[in-house]
Amino acid sequence: MKHFPPSELIVNSDGSIFHLHLKPEQLADNVILVGDPGRVALIAEYFDSKECSVSSREFNTITGIYNGKRISVISTGIGTDNIDIVMNELDALSNIDLEQRVEKSTFRQLTIVRIGTSGGMQPDIPLGSFLISEKSIGFDGMLNFYAGRDAVSDLAFEEAMKQQLDWNPQLAAPYVVAADAELVNRIGQDDMLRGITISANGFYGPQGRVLRLNLADMLLNDKIESFRYGEHKITNYEMESSAIAGLSKLMGHKAMTVCCIIANRRVEAANTDYKPYIEKLVKTVLDRL
Repeated sequence: MKHFPPSELIVNSDGSIFHLHLKPEQLADNVILVGDPGRVALIAEYFDSKECSVSSREFNTITGIYNGKRISVISTGIGTDNIDIVMNELDALSNIDLEQRVEKSTFRQLTIVRIGTSGGMQPDIPLGSFLISEKSIGFDGMLNFYAGRDAVSDLAFEEAMKQQLDWNPQLAAPYVVAADAELVNRIGQDDMLRGITISANGFYGPQGRVLRLNLADMLLNDKIESFRYGEHKITNYEMESSAIAGLSKLMGHKAMTVCCIIANRRVEAANTDYKPYIEKLVKTVLDRL
């Protein structure tokens, strides 16, 4: 039986997992992930009751009951590096005995939905729309560190993208992973768009924004907008969905991402007053989870 030493699986003195500071009994099977720590309280306001509230660094968690469903809302902060922490610790809470430091004999599957904000990459995507990431493209390279990466990725899609985007070999090899199909169909109905999402490993240069520094490829976003693979086109940028999709597939969990489009990069439009749209999206996800 595989044993996880303290150097690999760090458990706090109170029995909680290292970064999230959660104990196994504080985690629900249904998990909503958000980037902004302040958004956790906003979502939890819809709960009928709250069991616990735990804060550690950028990781805030509230577990409670909504319409008879037990749900944990957790903030991840920004980026796939944080998702690597969150996903591994959620899986450890579910499937490792933290006291004995061995894998549990019975697998516990989590259902994970990320609710986020995003910038559209096609001119016909309206501000305020809700878009589900049917596939996520990781520009971050995080999944490439894990065995089994190819088994959960769309390798043909990856090759087509590298060719059409004239991929710079100095960058991390991109990976493409599909969201859980059942979860996409359950959460996404006629009121949501579906598309292909890039998770960038930065907000400025990696998403093609130019301030004082020019980019290694000033035409990257033009290539992204014109990319086609069969019926697929790249619809939006954000910073977390690829790692959630990839790690969930490797670990055996169900996961998807849905974002509110608050900017359109191709028509240079943005809406910073998007709170009402997020509130509607939150309520919709809670009702369908």
